[in-house]
Amino acid sequence: MNQTLLLVEDDRNLADGLLDCLRQAGYNCLYADCATKVDALWKDSDLVVLDRQLPEGDSLDYLSGWLKKKHVPVILLTAMVSINDKVIGLDAGAKDYLTKPFAEEELLARVRVHLRGDDGDMAAINIISVGNIRINQESREVFHGSESVTLTRTEFELLVFLAKNAGRVFTRDELLDQVWGYNHYPTTRTVDTHILQLRQKLPDIEIETLRGVGYRMKP
Repeated sequence: MNQTLLLVEDDRNLADGLLDCLRQAGYNCLYADCATKVDALWKDSDLVVLDRQLPEGDSLDYLSGWLKKKHVPVILLTAMVSINDKVIGLDAGAKDYLTKPFAEEELLARVRVHLRGDDGDMAAINIISVGNIRINQESREVFHGSESVTLTRTEFELLVFLAKNAGRVFTRDELLDQVWGYNHYPTTRTVDTHILQLRQKLPDIEIETLRGVGYRMKP
């Protein structure tokens, strides 16, 4: 594999993890944490994974200019989850949109699809099935069998994160970091409350409690 990916992400901790993941998958990787570095590296890339927020502001303000240098698939990374935000990103020239938090396996799947140019596979990537629970990430709908289940935004994000990482154990602090973010939660009791709500709304869901450790969804 000789494709070169450009990762644009100003959070160095997140960037280091993603670079390791992409390199282990066999890709050559370039890295930029600001628009100036992107300008210098864009033409050398076959696909760009682009954080929406850069030190200079919204990366979409620069995207059309970068695409004029070389037209490559762009996967946006962002914490913005509204349909309007997604439409704006796609209209600006991005090929795909991945909201934080996300599983590395999903990013790799999207990279593979876009490098192949086979967008027909995207519908399958957007559906997560756990037992008889089906999660449509595109429409943000959840189905228990054929019945639609209404979840709050945070319940949905927590469910998706656990489903994408089924089998892995997460402490309450890790879930707060990944789903809520460091600056958006009061106490670890928040996690317990949302897990209880998910169990009530989705009785068949298998989220295990590991005493003194945290939670995991059965694969």
